[in-house]
This record gives sequence, C-alpha cells and structure tokens, in this order.
Amino acid sequence: MERIETAGVGFRSLTEAIDTTTPAGRMIMQMVDGWLIPEFERAMIRERNSAGLALARSEGRIGGRRKKLNPKMRLEIAESVLSGRKSAAEMARLYVVSQTTVSRIVAEHRRQPAER
Repeated sequence: MERIETAGVGFRSLTEAIDTTTPAGRMIMQMVDGWLIPEFERAMIRERNSAGLALARSEGRIGGRRKKLNPKMRLEIAESVLSGRKSAAEMARLYVVSQTTVSRIVAEHRRQPAER
C-alpha cells in the first residue's frame, strides 16, 4: 500500500467500501493493516511452534518441567504416609514439596496398586 501511495495513485476495492483516495478509506486501510498483519504473524508463529513441538515429539523429546521426585522417592512418600509412619506435612517438608504434591502422589499410589 505504501508503494501505491508513493507512486501517487490510490486503491479502490470493488467489493469492499475501501478507497484510499479519501481520508475514511485511508483510515480503514490503517485499521486493517494494524489488525490483519499482526493476526497473520501470530498464526504463523503458532503454526511454526506446533510444527517444532511435533518434530521434537517424533524425535522422542517431551516438553515440560522435569519431575523433582524420582519413582523411588515417590514410592517412599506414598508408603510412609499410607502406613502412618509420617504425615503428609512431614514428607512435604522432608522432600521440599507442597502438601498438595504429597497428596497427589498418595492418591496416584492408591489408584495403581497392581503396578507396585
């Protein structure tokens, strides 16, 4: 659009009410430019991001934060709380995690008794 304006000509859409030779038409084009281009760029970024994640997954990599507690620690937490040797709060302090994390580990342990 800048090249058209620099050349001293205007743009008139036959299907939309856009005519850059008028102040209202120039305003419409600026609004479209300020909305459509960034929206297009965001869509392109999303597409590239999705493609990158799919490629990483196909190579066996997964995203997200690494687990703080290994399976042995998780088992010890679940067994200590379920047996009553230690409370959830004590285990949370011992492993420097939240009580919610300890509760989640205990609940997972209860749901999967066959895998122990």
